[in-house]
Amino acid sequence: MPEGPSIVILREEARYFKGQKVLSVSGNSKQDIQRMAGKKIRDLRSWGKHFLLLFDDFTLRIHFMLFGTYRINERKTVVPRLSLIFKNGELNFYTCSLKFIEGDLDKVYDWSSDLMSDQWSPPKARKKLKSRSGLLVCDALLDQQIFSGSGNIIKNEVLYRVKVHPLSKVERLPPRKLGELIRETRNYSFDFLKWKKAYVLKKHWLAHTKKNCIRCQIPLVKKYLGKTKRRSFFCENCQILYK
Repeated sequence: MPEGPSIVILREEARYFKGQKVLSVSGNSKQDIQRMAGKKIRDLRSWGKHFLLLFDDFTLRIHFMLFGTYRINERKTVVPRLSLIFKNGELNFYTCSLKFIEGDLDKVYDWSSDLMSDQWSPPKARKKLKSRSGLLVCDALLDQQIFSGSGNIIKNEVLYRVKVHPLSKVERLPPRKLGELIRETRNYSFDFLKWKKAYVLKKHWLAHTKKNCIRCQIPLVKKYLGKTKRRSFFCENCQILYK
């Protein structure tokens, strides 16, 4: 599943199409995608894992789910979910979810929860975390209303960085550790972006999909944890379990 930094890269790569008119639309989506034909893309934005194409009267939200992909000025051999053709290029999206949003995006999205946004607010993230009794940190880092854009890679890498066991309860974290968790989730997201652009992201993984703890020189544990049962890679020795 593409995480927030990957959607930022898509937004940057597709910025060329801002202001361009959609000449034709095709795809196997059940949405009324033809409403975009003949209209200009006014802006391209992102919120967490959502890629947003803004038109005059509506916005198209593209969510890549688990296996979604895109191609710019090229195509895959399979039928796209959505294909937008312009005078000097094309945007093609595959295995993704499309939804039209009517009206003001500011009434739909809380930009302060987007890890990649200039409006990101650590105090609001802390407030949300403290209001959720019994919340596990492995679930908190995947909660898009708290950490929009955070996915399983970010979750595993951040928890390893801050030395917190994924089954720790948020309410049991010391105040300084909670602050560190919030800060490092934002920091790692931008490290992710930098390394992804340089095609070296996997080389920097310390825990995600790894076999051994580089600090303790013992095997990492792999388990499917939390409400979502996503893969967690962690060290039972140096990552503290706050019960």
